[in-house]
Amino acid sequence: MRKGKPKAIVIVGPTASGKTSLAIQLAREFNGEIVSADSRQLYRGTDICTDIPSGKWRAFKRRRAYLVGGVPHYLLNSESPARPITVSEYRRRAVWRLREIASRGKLPFLVGGTGLYIRAVVDNFLIPAVEPQPKIRAKLECSSTVKLYSTLRRLDPEYAARISPGNRRYIIRALEVIKITGKPFSAQQKIQTPQFDWFQIGVDRPRQLLYSRIDQRVEQMVERGLLKETERLARRYGWSAQIMSSLGYKQLHDFFIGKISLADALNLIKRDTRHYARRQLTWLRRDNRVKWVDSATKVRLLITQFLKQT
Repeated sequence: MRKGKPKAIVIVGPTASGKTSLAIQLAREFNGEIVSADSRQLYRGTDICTDIPSGKWRAFKRRRAYLVGGVPHYLLNSESPARPITVSEYRRRAVWRLREIASRGKLPFLVGGTGLYIRAVVDNFLIPAVEPQPKIRAKLECSSTVKLYSTLRRLDPEYAARISPGNRRYIIRALEVIKITGKPFSAQQKIQTPQFDWFQIGVDRPRQLLYSRIDQRVEQMVERGLLKETERLARRYGWSAQIMSSLGYKQLHDFFIGKISLADALNLIKRDTRHYARRQLTWLRRDNRVKWVDSATKVRLLITQFLKQT
């Protein structure tokens, strides 16, 4: 191991790229366990919309894991939608769990498509631990995303350049922290020394195949009960809850209030998911440390070579 750091694998890719099933195969083969890096699959009760893989909880001696295909997963299907966690809290929990996995002689895998979560862990970001501010958020929510992004560009052009102009949640979080601390959000995201010897893999798919997989997934979500899940969560947490801004729930809002047809809502989900996949790829491809591969055989070879390095 380089400099005595534990080795760890990162598997990234856009939604519907197949990274979850690939990661499970690899974890079995390389004696690994998985920490999820998906900002929506964190939350319980969102199984259909966020495509949480089917599994079961199991208690071990000093830990509890969500088993999928026999592989322990952490930070997956574990949090209450009523208590959204910050990126700072996610990073703290993920790093602790990855180190705990390595301490048992297992190979840690960090798997997901939320670019900010991946970067926060891999680059060991020191992120301001500012608690959510409901009053500030409520005021910001009254403004359009365009106006909020314009404000962010004025107050913190560096961070604004890092994120999509349409990523309302990240924009509001940054403005919230700026309001509380009086400092640019980007200036408070300090990169520290990495805690692991990382090897990063990106799951590559031809664009049209990816879009086809997205469309098929949306149809399957409806068959599995997406409407009932959406209705249940909206009734329990309200449409203004953070979880209801997720792709799938958000587009169904106008259907439930009678403004659009179900067919139109599903077309919106497909369209917006394709747009989201493109944004994910743009973010993830900025990091030239990620090796993009298109076959499981190549991935296995690369991981084997990485693990042999000293």
